[in-house]
Amino acid sequence: MPRKLDLTTIIMAGGSGTRLWPSSRKNYPKQFLNLAGSESFIQMTARRLAPLSGPDGVFVVTDGAYTFNVINQLSPVLGGNFDRVIVEPAGRNTAPAIALSLRYMLDHGATRDSVLFFSPSDHIIRPEARLHEAVRFSLGAAKNHIVTFGIIPSKPETGYGYIEMGAALADGDSGGTASGQPHGSKPAGDCSAKKSTGIFEVRSFREKPDLETARSFVESGNFLWNSGMFMFSIGVMLDAFKAHAPELADAIETMGYDQMVKAYETLPRQSIDYAVMEKAAGILCVPLDIEWNDIGSWDSLYEILPRDSAENATDGAVHCLESANNLVISGGRLVTLLGVNNLAVIDTPDALLVCERSQSQKVKDLVSELAETRPAVTVEHVTTYRPWGSFTVLEEGARYKIKRIVVNPG
Repeated sequence: MPRKLDLTTIIMAGGSGTRLWPSSRKNYPKQFLNLAGSESFIQMTARRLAPLSGPDGVFVVTDGAYTFNVINQLSPVLGGNFDRVIVEPAGRNTAPAIALSLRYMLDHGATRDSVLFFSPSDHIIRPEARLHEAVRFSLGAAKNHIVTFGIIPSKPETGYGYIEMGAALADGDSGGTASGQPHGSKPAGDCSAKKSTGIFEVRSFREKPDLETARSFVESGNFLWNSGMFMFSIGVMLDAFKAHAPELADAIETMGYDQMVKAYETLPRQSIDYAVMEKAAGILCVPLDIEWNDIGSWDSLYEILPRDSAENATDGAVHCLESANNLVISGGRLVTLLGVNNLAVIDTPDALLVCERSQSQKVKDLVSELAETRPAVTVEHVTTYRPWGSFTVLEEGARYKIKRIVVNPG
């Protein structure tokens, strides 16, 4: 485990995770679900970042509706009563969320030179030690540049954005503090992602490609999957906002945190990629040769779960006969499959999803239709969590509803 760095880590946890419906719902999205182990995605993320900043240096920026879920889940992971939550009053995408985070940190003792590492809340990374090594190595570079972290692609993938690498920086050119490049890096001027783990200039950011383009990206060796993780000093990002998103820079510089929260819904709804990354000069990237998955669909979850001899990945009460390559998750009752292949079968107490695994990216479209015809099933689970505990709807009729209520200690 690396020693604590002079760094603050911030988890971005405002997403709704509609592609993982029916397990993920608007009021309890995927970052709070236990789908890949005994802990939720946000708990695993907090454990991953704590060795970098120390537990007291981990913060979360999230929708106000999720605040109590964040507190309840991270308090046992990080110790004490977790309260380092930067609250978005409404979802405005990642650029305003980062701007609000900068203002919060400045109001709580940070300076322009303070370095922040931002990470999504719902990714799988193995081994985590390689991420720690890369962050340590590039910390110095982040004092003068925006540093992104890209994943060396293992296959052509149409579901991710890509980073095109430019020239490799000679040791020391980035302002880094490491004595040398990480193990396996290549000398300056060589930009092949297939073997490199140094620091490189970013030539361009590319949107999600079609399959043929994705193949050409991977074959070239100069493209990385965009992981959505990045690191920079507050001053560097503030200057980038001034150049490319002046409304956000003006809000940071003229408002306190409380004022910015009140004005939040007037800020432009933009992703950080669109607002800054695709426009700013001097951005650097660090290739990561790791197992990485953003769990953006049921098919991507299937890829990381253990499988039986027929390549079925199952969780809960499941029995498969003459069936192969399926993902099956039971929400309690027995789910059986007979003579079917390549399906995702996700059973919850009030909704069942059955689709071809290859079509699971389209679940978002299904949820959009359901939001018009059966909105309740896209928002709430049968069990609903509240700051004081939870309640489960056991039975419901035209003039009655029976609930089981659980109240937290204290």
